[in-house]
Amino acid sequence: MTYHNILTSREGSLGVVTLNRPKVLNALNSELMAELVDALETFDKDSEIRCLILTGNEKAFAAGADISEMAEASAIEMLQRDNIARFDRIMQIAKPIIAAVSGFALGGGCELALLCDLIVASDTARFGQPEINIGVIPGAGGTQRLARTLGKYRTLELVLTGRILTAQEAEQMGLVNRVVPVASYLEEARKLALEICQRSPLAVKLGKAAVLKAFETPLHDGLDFERKCFYLLFGSEDQKEGMKAFLEKRKPIFKGK
Repeated sequence: MTYHNILTSREGSLGVVTLNRPKVLNALNSELMAELVDALETFDKDSEIRCLILTGNEKAFAAGADISEMAEASAIEMLQRDNIARFDRIMQIAKPIIAAVSGFALGGGCELALLCDLIVASDTARFGQPEINIGVIPGAGGTQRLARTLGKYRTLELVLTGRILTAQEAEQMGLVNRVVPVASYLEEARKLALEICQRSPLAVKLGKAAVLKAFETPLHDGLDFERKCFYLLFGSEDQKEGMKAFLEKRKPIFKGK
């Protein structure tokens, strides 16, 4: 697939996807989202790729959905287009995705960052769900994922007032993993990604799946899923290599088998 709205690159075992509509602050239109899903799914199927980074530019990760596509749409048209279903496909990516965020991550851009598994933010990053200012509410998971991360009261403040969080506020609330100077946010994301790439790909996948299960199931069901994933990994070569290396006091060599 030829991409017009994103850039992709491979850096060893790392796959990088860059949103590339700088003139409109990487606004998320239908074409961009289709390309993004295709790129992420392609990397997810690539056995040589172990971790993904999703980023924009220093000025904007993504400033929101492309309002020009929606302003005159009817409810039936929005239902038939169902563009938000593409967010559901991103949820199915098995490999960890790190969002490297600088500048605006608002509306759909914030929801896209929330879909990722870790967030590294520059000190200029801004997060928020300002949809209330244009007569709607978040529609791609903002109300649900923010509530599970920030709790009821903080989420309602953001959703009902459209308040924008600074990177430092987002870090204090537990919304991002770390905040670094704008000059180094992408490099910091790479360091984190490469650290993950050194671990067993099978354990990383099941570790991600187990943590995400906590947001979807009662505790008993989540514990049962975790236990099964734990036992399943004892059928892997990586588990044997990892424990053998630990006992031999050397660095393990994981092959994803």
